[in-house]
Amino acid sequence: QVQLVESGGGSVQAGGSLRLSCTSSESIIRRFRMAWFRQAPGKEREGVAAIDSDGKARYANSVEGRFTISKDRAKNTVLLQMNSLKPEDTAVYYCAADVSHLWSWYRSEKYDHWGQGTQVTVSS
Repeated sequence: QVQLVESGGGSVQAGGSLRLSCTSSESIIRRFRMAWFRQAPGKEREGVAAIDSDGKARYANSVEGRFTISKDRAKNTVLLQMNSLKPEDTAVYYCAADVSHLWSWYRSEKYDHWGQGTQVTVSS
């Protein structure tokens, strides 16, 4: 059973920062492609960032240069550092894991494992 536990969401003013964490087992963090998705009310779930088992990171155009995804192997955690937050970043953020690495990272339907989600709210 793959468990992904997110934390770190909250409310912040525009321009502020938040850091999200996704914790799982050592094996999952090491072997899987780990990604963050988000879903705003009335919108489809969209890919935010992903990091492969080899450390290669990818980002959505909307967050490039503001968000950073990384792995803290000592804590079996994937981090999403979010800086210069904008109101349009408001959403529920989900951690996801995919062992295959075969698909484009932003295809949410290809991820087998999901966390419960954490709310991020950015006010103007």
